[in-house]
Amino acid sequence: MHPNPVFHTQEAQTNLAYARERAFGLLAVCGDDGPLLAHVPFLLDEDGETAWLHLLRSNPVAQALKSPRGAKIAVSGPDSYVSPDWYGVPDQVPTWNYVAVHLTGTLELCPAEELHALLDRQSKLFEDRLAPKKPWTTDKMSAGVMERMMRSIVPCRMTVTQVDGTWKLNQNKPDEVRLRAADHVAAYGQGVDIAVLSGLMRAVDGQE
Repeated sequence: MHPNPVFHTQEAQTNLAYARERAFGLLAVCGDDGPLLAHVPFLLDEDGETAWLHLLRSNPVAQALKSPRGAKIAVSGPDSYVSPDWYGVPDQVPTWNYVAVHLTGTLELCPAEELHALLDRQSKLFEDRLAPKKPWTTDKMSAGVMERMMRSIVPCRMTVTQVDGTWKLNQNKPDEVRLRAADHVAAYGQGVDIAVLSGLMRAVDGQE
């Protein structure tokens, strides 16, 4: 999280809504020999207090969960390099604009019998976004195949105790300077989310 408070003005519900919609992040837990990381899709309950996910049984994170562990899910949004030339004012330096939300809490294994329902909920979330395509469901699997595949993964639950968000969008610049930079980000930025980032830069409240 960026230390400047001007980039931390979004309410907790806004950060939770962003994490819930993105539904993918970098999971980090403290292992016996250092940090353990996994890139995971997840489900975040409407109250923002519980995140659900699954891991390969062989994943070091899963193997570390002999008991509950402190954990964090870092959810990255759109990002872009910002050239000092784009501001149109002197004495600027390069920076990087981005959106990131961190969910902090305690991660633990769930009973194996909860796995199938969790997978159904996860696939439904993402399949519903593909409408009008007919959703894929687990009942399309051949008899016995789903059960065999589930043996290699484990369900997990993270109790969320803290939510933090950085929305670094040039709020520390005058409005006309920020909007000028947003135009250049839209024109020259990299990545499929660049239009999203440019739009966020336009919408955020500036600081004179």
